[in-house]
Amino acid sequence: MFVRFRAMPQHTSVALLLIDAGAALLLLVGLWTPIAGVVIACCELWIAVAGGGEFWPPFVLGTLGATLALIGPGARSIDALLFGRKQIRPLPR
Repeated sequence: MFVRFRAMPQHTSVALLLIDAGAALLLLVGLWTPIAGVVIACCELWIAVAGGGEFWPPFVLGTLGATLALIGPGARSIDALLFGRKQIRPLPR
């Protein structure tokens, strides 16, 4: 984590990491899962492109964030309690 602080200007790295941490907390509790996943994917993509450090850890975290945004919340998340579970129904023939 300290490599990120040295690789980017101080104000950019702190802001990105705080936004990233806030979105990760939202994912952890299962609130606003699609929005939090997109925010994590964008922040990690920015860190991967702008950072002078390693490319693969932010790339993997960004991919996981995008995957969670597409999949959506689980059955025991706050989103499921507030909005109900989404059920996939086959198309009528």
